[in-house]
Amino acid sequence: MNVVEIINKKRVKGELTKDELSFIFNGYLNGTVKDYQMSSLLMAICINGMSEKETFDLVDIFIKSGDVLDLSMIPGIKVDKHSTGGVGDKVTLIIGPIVASLGIPVAKMSGRGLGHTGGTIDKLESIKGFNVSLTEEEFINQVKDINLAVTGQTKNLCPMDKIIYALRDVTGTVASIPLIATSIMSKKIAGGADKILLDVKVGDGAIMKTYDDAEKLANLMTKIGTFYKREVICEITDMNTPLGDNIGNSLEVIEAMDILKGKKGHLRDLCIEEASKMVSMAKNISIEEFVKYQNGNLKSLEVSPLTIDIKSNKKGVLKRIKTLNLGNLSVSLGAGRLNKEDNIDYTVGIVLKKHLDDVININDTLCTLYVKNKNITINPDDYFEII
Repeated sequence: MNVVEIINKKRVKGELTKDELSFIFNGYLNGTVKDYQMSSLLMAICINGMSEKETFDLVDIFIKSGDVLDLSMIPGIKVDKHSTGGVGDKVTLIIGPIVASLGIPVAKMSGRGLGHTGGTIDKLESIKGFNVSLTEEEFINQVKDINLAVTGQTKNLCPMDKIIYALRDVTGTVASIPLIATSIMSKKIAGGADKILLDVKVGDGAIMKTYDDAEKLANLMTKIGTFYKREVICEITDMNTPLGDNIGNSLEVIEAMDILKGKKGHLRDLCIEEASKMVSMAKNISIEEFVKYQNGNLKSLEVSPLTIDIKSNKKGVLKRIKTLNLGNLSVSLGAGRLNKEDNIDYTVGIVLKKHLDDVININDTLCTLYVKNKNITINPDDYFEII
């Protein structure tokens, strides 16, 4: 075969055979194909794409370039999680310990940063002495001992991906759906996990800029997982804002610990959702199982369409929320009973918009009431103390 002919075939939007893909990619791995030749092919793939057959063939070539990890000696269903990358993404550091604490083995091989997207391994290396290069034996034994290990890609696991990944990073060929899917899924399959949660980021801080592209990537990776008899769930999540407050390796480790200690916000909410998905996969139960077993339908939940915003009449810092008063207010709206024979209105209640130590300006909304009617007069001082 001729390398230039293969490049030209893809340049004119031809479909490459598995033999052609193997010839050029394995040639690059063993040094007979040059950087500039592989760069040309990668750019042609970026511009013209790949068919599903080409992508499946390339995944197989990547997997067979090295070892496949056997995790069968670890009891239970092994779960893994991967994010396509974003700004401030320290989710693995948070949900790994949560899922492991529930007795579910999390065997994760993570990568370094690619461009503006931070890498889990880089973050862990900010912890002095942290070993991100576990041997296969150390990796398996740690998962058996504490249900969790996060390590860098082992030397013999998908070596093809290592060199192609590095070349893509410096040749403007990162944003290719087939190449992204090949890189991620070859490592996930070779990594040996039984079930895989994939977090596909979309937006300004992600590689995927549009929802359509994110959906294409998610669908392609799901198909690859199915082909290799792995259960794969893809979540498409927003990357138009950084994940959490901290950006940078040590800072993100610190924030991950803060989240595990109870810090609230969007990042915490996302971590709860993704940890729940991993647990549901490992336990083979739906996250709605409890409700379904008792004949409930979560889609039936309703809230009142009538709302009243309670606004601040002063400026300062919120120093006290009068909790008992808010509880009594909720009852008076219809959410509780004054007498045992009273009926409850399940659609009414209160949503807090400000919390202790928040800075408050005049006319800031302190809370929103969901009501049966709007004939209600509320004095904010009865419920919030602002100094």
